[in-house]
Amino acid sequence: MRDIKQLVKDLHHTDNSFAYTSFKQLVEESKESNSVYPFFDDFIDMLEDDNSYIRNRGLILIAENSRWDIDNKVDEVLSQYLKHITDVKPITARQCIRGLEIIVDEKEDLVPDIKKALYNAIIEKYPSSMRKLIEKDIARVLKGIHKKF
Repeated sequence: MRDIKQLVKDLHHTDNSFAYTSFKQLVEESKESNSVYPFFDDFIDMLEDDNSYIRNRGLILIAENSRWDIDNKVDEVLSQYLKHITDVKPITARQCIRGLEIIVDEKEDLVPDIKKALYNAIIEKYPSSMRKLIEKDIARVLKGIHKKF
């Protein structure tokens, strides 16, 4: 694997295929160890990027690194993260919701805020085909929460 610092830098590469390869390596590493966690603040910064691909990468890397979050950074950034449930791009909304499944497993204390945000999400702005998918995503996360708690 390439240097973690370089992989994080490559998340912003203009070649999205190249950036995606770096992203996938960071996701896999995040599942195995805390070696990516020191770059958590970089992932937070990605949430506000104009490029939805970069926002997607930030959302998922925050979620994947929530298991290593000894500094409670997810707690601090949760409201910013939850805004992306209704991101302007429906694919980004779906990535956010997918990430919430991981966060719920790692940060039980955040479940009430996550549930509230999912229940209150206004998704009518999306085309009906995407809206149905987002509704299913939300229902899946809520079902997982209800099973677990």
